[in-house]
Amino acid sequence: MPKNKTHSGAKKRFRVTGSGKLMREQAGARHLLEHKSSRKTRRLASDQPVAPADVPKIKKLLGK
Repeated sequence: MPKNKTHSGAKKRFRVTGSGKLMREQAGARHLLEHKSSRKTRRLASDQPVAPADVPKIKKLLGK
């Protein structure tokens, strides 16, 4: 039986921490940053955990 391939779109968007949690980037931090406040851009820079309802689907895409 062949190996399963990792979903290349998912591997660019999600990462697994050492404890096994799935983390994602926040939306809105890519462009048009000039008019956003420094406080907002700092807040958007931090990674967030994936919603519990989405974890099984994303783990399957990542082959975990």
